Amino acid sequence: MAGGARIGLVGCGKWGQFILRDLRALGCRVSVVARSAESRARAEGAEAVVATLADLPEVDGVVVATPTSTHAEVTEEALERGVPVFVEKPLTDNSAAAERLAAAAGERLFVMDKWRYHPGVELLGELAREGSLGAVQGLLTTRVGWGNPHGDVDAAWILAPHDLSISLEILGELPEARAAVGDLSGSGVELLVGLLGERPWHRLEISARSPERRREVTLVCEQGAAMLADGYSDLVLVRRDGVAEPERLEISAELPLMRELRAFIEHLEGGPPPRSSAAEGALVVRRISELRTLAGASA
Repeated sequence: MAGGARIGLVGCGKWGQFILRDLRALGCRVSVVARSAESRARAEGAEAVVATLADLPEVDGVVVATPTSTHAEVTEEALERGVPVFVEKPLTDNSAAAERLAAAAGERLFVMDKWRYHPGVELLGELAREGSLGAVQGLLTTRVGWGNPHGDVDAAWILAPHDLSISLEILGELPEARAAVGDLSGSGVELLVGLLGERPWHRLEISARSPERRREVTLVCEQGAAMLADGYSDLVLVRRDGVAEPERLEISAELPLMRELRAFIEHLEGGPPPRSSAAEGALVVRRISELRTLAGASA
């Protein structure tokens, strides 16, 4: 697109400001919808800052980065503009709303699952598909830390979408929810341990009440295992049965946010769609709802 893609960014909070930064680095002309004084202050460098979606100038695509509880309403309004929409994970915090959006949006709605663009997760997916470690048995993901800065939804809606999208990228599917236990002592779900599928299975642990911060992804295969030990790691460790020392496979240090935004911009220019479709986004929402129910949380 001559002069760069014209993007409408709805929301410029603590995360939205990084989206704006990377969109500008990709050469986009960004108009921001920001209502609070804090959000408007973070929108430095935008071509325009407006109060509502209706006030946006003509754009080629819209990125939604508002609080999770507003995703359904904001995304529905964004889709009325008739351009592709990229909404931050999760698609919504309500299964019925997610299904409605997926059914209505056709091929114009995508979910920002940045972990599907993490070079380490991509490499684990390649190892799973090529079979050099034998048949895949399952996937272990851990995403724990202290506190939830999002006041509108609990930790399950903030943390679990990442790990379920990782399952989509590595296993190529999102297995059925089988069992879950949780810590419901605080405001909603504070901790959740869930089991999905049988073979391959996915065991996930998320928590906002862990004194230690950890982000781990381990692919378990019949003849070995491979691990991304942290989101900022520069390598994947691979250990094969019968081999004492692990292989250290280097990965790109480019941040996933930049990579997923580039994919969206390239799609606007005629390239393939981003990886998480609206249907996959709705499936993630359904699985989280199922795991919450299994753990005893209210809808």
